[in-house]
Amino acid sequence: MRIAFSMPHLEDHALRYPLVAELHARPFPALSVPCMATYIAIKEPVQAERRDRSRDTAHLCALLDRHGGAYPQPGANHFAAHVGRSALKWESHTEFVTYSAFTPGLSARPFDPAEAEVFPADWLRAAPGKRIAAVLVRVEEMPQDEAQIFAKLEEWFVAESLAVSRVVDGAAIVAGDFRIDPSGQMRFAVFVRPGTDTRRLGRIVQRLCEIETYRAMSMLGLMRARELAVRLNELDPRLSDLVSNLDRADQGAEAVLHELLHINGELESLSVKHSFRFGATGAYEAIVTQRVEAMREERIGGRQSFGEFMMRRYDPAMRTVKSAERRLTALAERAGRAAELLRTLVDVGRSAENQKLLESMDRRADLALRLQHTVEGLSVVAISYYAVSLAGYLAIPAGEGLGLSKPLVMALLTPVVLVAVWFALRRLRSKINQPAPGLPQVSSPKA
Repeated sequence: MRIAFSMPHLEDHALRYPLVAELHARPFPALSVPCMATYIAIKEPVQAERRDRSRDTAHLCALLDRHGGAYPQPGANHFAAHVGRSALKWESHTEFVTYSAFTPGLSARPFDPAEAEVFPADWLRAAPGKRIAAVLVRVEEMPQDEAQIFAKLEEWFVAESLAVSRVVDGAAIVAGDFRIDPSGQMRFAVFVRPGTDTRRLGRIVQRLCEIETYRAMSMLGLMRARELAVRLNELDPRLSDLVSNLDRADQGAEAVLHELLHINGELESLSVKHSFRFGATGAYEAIVTQRVEAMREERIGGRQSFGEFMMRRYDPAMRTVKSAERRLTALAERAGRAAELLRTLVDVGRSAENQKLLESMDRRADLALRLQHTVEGLSVVAISYYAVSLAGYLAIPAGEGLGLSKPLVMALLTPVVLVAVWFALRRLRSKINQPAPGLPQVSSPKA
């Protein structure tokens, strides 16, 4: 007896199927020998976050309308169809879109510009962007005599920059000079060993197109790095002069701080402006390196391989970009440290000025207190004068009864009144100066 168990229902994550579909979103084409591959990459002249992808889809639909093809699904980032004799493959990437057309057979003229007419000129002019890469790949069967291959390569390509190698365990020989021909195309030749799988051939052709596309995209950072270097060459001496003269007494600290903050703000603006391009350059460089490694090259005929070409011509450009990025970061950090140091110097100077001000205020308070005590001494005399007069009105009649004259009575009253007034004022002052509970006793200087 068999017992069937059913898994309890568990709700899938909303992104489970889209994430799996992404793994299979861009399959390699299956190509037969001989054939031609025409490839273009179009980049909008805006940053990726502001790119309108609906314009790319509309442009694709305009091409499909010429051949009565079906439209892609809304929101799709890849699509395959047939346009005439060619198999069309469309892909939407972060910053650009690519069109690949694979046409069976070869034209009599190698790399005939007419091969690129699968993408009509008027349709290309209406593209929502500019062409960043255009590639023609000629795929034919590998002859048994390699001398025939080299004879064709010498005819098709510039020898000085020609890169050629045997790839993917000897499945094919690929060659290209990374130059743009008069028709605006970059050309690659692929000689395929008989019996090579169609999918393997598709991967080889696709990687050649991707190497050129990501090389071009990554080298956009080189142009930015050169522009940035000009501005950094202007800011670096200014910052160095300000830092070296921080302790000069004839310079106003506030003015120097303002200048430093201005430089720091400009460096931060440059960092924001170039951070996306430099980050994208690093990502594209990694893809180029990975695609070259994936071809598993073997040297052939003593010629330079694609990896060697990249090492000599491409890697220095990428190092320049990285150097500019590091220099911008280092300069921004220097400006920040200098600004902090100057703020510290300004704070120390202000603290010294505040200390002098407090000492001056303390001296003035001491003088005021001494003056107050002096006034209090005079007030004892004044109060005593009036007190003696008042007391005289009471004491003189009594003194005359005792036979004492008026001057004598006034003379006897004066010291008594002075002592009484002095003790009364002292007691009053001691009560006023008595601190509140919990506060320390502050002694005042003696008059």
